[in-house]
Amino acid sequence: MSRNAKINTLLLVLVAALAVIPLAFGLGDHKEEPFTGADAEAETAITEIDPDYEPWFSPLYEPPSGEIESALFALQAALGAGVLAYYFGVRRGRRQGEARALERLRAEAGADPDAAPGRRA
Repeated sequence: MSRNAKINTLLLVLVAALAVIPLAFGLGDHKEEPFTGADAEAETAITEIDPDYEPWFSPLYEPPSGEIESALFALQAALGAGVLAYYFGVRRGRRQGEARALERLRAEAGADPDAAPGRRA
């Protein structure tokens, strides 16, 4: 197993552990909704500290249901992952293209030792 494969396997195990450990140990069982988002946690903390607090802005768009909100969040995550995958794919393609071009130049220089690289007769 190569070094990169070992690192990737370790990272995969760590991500799986991050997902399974809270469920296995029952973290959050004492709450009504154990795995709410940070926004809901912040709202709960603010109302406990200051029950008369009034938000100073309102959202530009309020989805009609939680399912639509989840779908929009999943779409946003998918678009972000697509942009990152495209970027890394382009970088890898450029690197591979440069390596192939260097190999081609070396092969041409090896075939005609009198010719300077990049110069055609």
